[in-house]
Amino acid sequence: MKRAIIIGATSGIGNELAKLLVQHDYLVGITGRRVAELEKLKRENSGAYFISSFDCTTANNAEKLTELTNQMGGLDLLILSSGTGDLNENLDFEIEHNTNLLNVNAFTQIVDWAFNYFQAHGKGHLVAISSIAGIRGSRLAPAYNASKAYQINYLEGLRQKATKSKKPIFITDIRPGFVDTDMAKGDGQFWVASKEKAARQIFGIIKRKKGIGYVTKRWWIVAKILRLIPSWVYRRM
Repeated sequence: MKRAIIIGATSGIGNELAKLLVQHDYLVGITGRRVAELEKLKRENSGAYFISSFDCTTANNAEKLTELTNQMGGLDLLILSSGTGDLNENLDFEIEHNTNLLNVNAFTQIVDWAFNYFQAHGKGHLVAISSIAGIRGSRLAPAYNASKAYQINYLEGLRQKATKSKKPIFITDIRPGFVDTDMAKGDGQFWVASKEKAARQIFGIIKRKKGIGYVTKRWWIVAKILRLIPSWVYRRM
């Protein structure tokens, strides 16, 4: 039986992925701040879930993940589905700071721990949910887009390290467009996927061990267009 940990399983995509993994015979460690939501998920299948409730921005992530992994008897897959971001046109530093605490600082601690664990054990699969927003900057949410760009680049670096290690370690960067969760903010949203559909597509990407996956699939078109827009045009948008 394979073992997975999902960071950020109390709601949204992480919650749906936890259910999918259990349906496919995984033991799943679920984490998040809201212990009541984790316990609600565990009640659906008490023998399949292991709970560890903590805040990634204040906890010793390495210690918490090591404890949870030991309880589960090992780890094959870690999915980082925890992130934050708010519209911040007025550049409120508190919003930018909180975004970076989770999307940069905690992200780095968690993916470093996972990579080192998989390297020590000779194999494993790290999946992190970044965003299509990481392709270019944003005047409306500067820290969010910048932090997602950081994640995209960091994961690329880990993918390179995994290749150099010559071990079966896989790094997957999931780049969603708009998904119907609390993270979807702002007007003019299009191609909005349900969290159930997003989770199904992400699970398919995980099974294929792809390096990069867009959710839903057609968001790769938007990524391509964003990269092609000249800087002098983009800065006026």
